[in-house]
Amino acid sequence: MSKTFKEAFKVTMPVLLGYLSIGLAFGLMMQSIGLNFIWAGGMSLVIYAGTLQYLAVMMFQTGMSMISVALMTLFVHFRHMVYGLSLIEKFKDISFFKKVYMIFGLTDETYALLTSSTVPESVKDDVENYYFYISILDHSYWIIGSILGATIGSLININTEGVSFAMIALFCVLCTEQWFNLKSKVPIFIGGICALVTLFIFGPDNMMIPAIIAIMVLLMGDRKKLEKEGIINE
Repeated sequence: MSKTFKEAFKVTMPVLLGYLSIGLAFGLMMQSIGLNFIWAGGMSLVIYAGTLQYLAVMMFQTGMSMISVALMTLFVHFRHMVYGLSLIEKFKDISFFKKVYMIFGLTDETYALLTSSTVPESVKDDVENYYFYISILDHSYWIIGSILGATIGSLININTEGVSFAMIALFCVLCTEQWFNLKSKVPIFIGGICALVTLFIFGPDNMMIPAIIAIMVLLMGDRKKLEKEGIINE
C-alpha cells in the first residue's frame, strides 16, 4: 500500500464512518421498497449522489415522471457546478481520466476534504494521486454502506422511518470540522446568513439555488480578502 494511499485513507476516516452509516440507511430504504443490494450498490456506483438517491426512493414509490426527476436532479445538485468552479485551479494539472472521475465523484463531503485538508509533507510530490485516492475512497465507502444496508434489510425487518436524517448528521459533522480548520469564519457566516434569508423568502422547497447564487456573489465580492487569508486559491 503506497504512502499516498495511506495518507488519503487517514483523512477520509470521518467520511468512512459517515458514509457507512448513511449508505447503510439508504440500502435499508431501498430494500424496504423491494429493491435488493444489486440495485442499491448499482445506484451508488453509477449515480453516487447521496441526497438524490434518498429522494429516488420516494420517486420510485410515487412513480414520478422523467421530467420531474430531471428537474429535481438539476435543482438538488446545482451546487456542484459552483463546487467545480472553485476547484478549477486545484485540478488543472491532474491527468484527464482522473480529472473526469474526480468531477463525477465530487460530493459535498469529498469537496469538504479537498478544500479544507492540508496535503501532508510526505506526499507533496504526489498531490494528484492524493486527491484521486480521497475521491475513490469516499466513493467506495458509499457503495459498501449501500450494499450492507440492503443486505441487512433483506435479512432483518427494520423500520426505516427517520433514517434519512443520517445525511444531515454527517453534513453537521463536516461543517463543524471546517469551522475549526478554517482561519476565517467569514465563509461559514455568509453561508449561514444566506441560507436563513433565502429560507425565509423562498421557503424550504425553493431556497437552494437562490442561496447558492447569493453565497457565490458575496464570496466573489470579497475575493481579494479571502485569497489573502488563504481561504480560496488565487
